[in-house]
Amino acid sequence: MLDFPRRAFRKIDRRIRMARAAATADAFLASYPKSGRTWFRFILSHYFAQAIPQSAEQPNGTINLFSMFGIVPNFDLDPVRGIPAFRHQMQRPQLPLILVTHHHYRRSLFLGRPVIFMVRDPRDVMVSAFFHATRHKHRFSGTVDAFIADEGQGLPALINYLNSWAEGLQSRESAVLSYEELTRDTVGASARIIEFLGYTPVEEALRKSVAAADFGAMRELELQGGLPAHDYDRADAESLRMRRGKVGGFEDYLSDAQLERIQEYCEKGLVPSAKRLVARTGMKLH
Repeated sequence: MLDFPRRAFRKIDRRIRMARAAATADAFLASYPKSGRTWFRFILSHYFAQAIPQSAEQPNGTINLFSMFGIVPNFDLDPVRGIPAFRHQMQRPQLPLILVTHHHYRRSLFLGRPVIFMVRDPRDVMVSAFFHATRHKHRFSGTVDAFIADEGQGLPALINYLNSWAEGLQSRESAVLSYEELTRDTVGASARIIEFLGYTPVEEALRKSVAAADFGAMRELELQGGLPAHDYDRADAESLRMRRGKVGGFEDYLSDAQLERIQEYCEKGLVPSAKRLVARTGMKLH
């Protein structure tokens, strides 16, 4: 019983610290897991490291899958990947604080800050999430069919998330970025988001950032050093965070019956504004 007040105090303290961080954020980058945020975070981190250099006494370091969190951190208090990792503010006073999150939408949590919302074809999300859960995190051991129907990790969870954000985005300044658009025109899509953040894109820095974020280059970084706070078998190609990166790759894994089930789930479960978000990916819904 004596531990309860301590736990309650820590919970309250964490909420206060998160609220303070949200109040200082310039923008949020929100997405459901496996929607491309690691890729886009790497582009933004590399870009702002070049476009907003440190002083001569504090030269730029190499941006990799670890140091990127020091430029574009998670919206949490993790010392390696979260807000405490945002170590460059003193040397780069113009560096925007963009907090990355998988949280559901809550007006009280995200205040009135601009939001970049990433969305990806639900069929590709389900395949990628299945391998992430079974081969990377080892937190699911069922079939693909069982995973799709799973309330906590499968399509119901994705639908709830998209519905939550689709409603919330209508009442705030936002920019929607689909994985498919980012794949089709990486430079143009990235420039659009940089402009949304209030910056004029620096063409050379942007092209260097996109080149550095080439899928093969990022995959090699992951194979060599892994990811912070992740312990997994990097020799297993299906367990990698940079697993395939293929638009429409779901066709290689899902049967016609599974595709019909996902289509039906989305058409029945998504609210109209969420359907419009999914339409940005190219998936057709009635």
